[in-house]
Amino acid sequence: MSCFHSAFIAKFWLDEPESEAIRALAESLGEVHRKWREGAFSAAAFREVSDQFSDDCAASLWHWLPLSASLAEAAARAIRRMPRTVFLRSADALHLTCAREHGFRSVYSNDRRVLAAARYFKLKGINVAA
Repeated sequence: MSCFHSAFIAKFWLDEPESEAIRALAESLGEVHRKWREGAFSAAAFREVSDQFSDDCAASLWHWLPLSASLAEAAARAIRRMPRTVFLRSADALHLTCAREHGFRSVYSNDRRVLAAARYFKLKGINVAA
């Protein structure tokens, strides 16, 4: 099983420069919402992609890892240990912590901040589109 950063979920369905590499590797919904908000596709297309995402979750294409209070605290500890020059969103810190806590050794993303921060979570950040 591979751990994908949520930024890759939209690219699984939408045709973007990195999509082919990600589909080949995989063959995550907030990113889809951001693309819709930015006007990348219509409300009808957003509903269609969202419905497909829900169907894929129900079919176990995507496996969700549980979030707990102890995991959130581990993310907070990791953030406190990082140098102040490392910028990382709290949701991304949770994602990286979750991956580490569930035994993953690497995380796939195209988000440069996630890739740069991965090492602070003892993970290898991989961008298959690079």
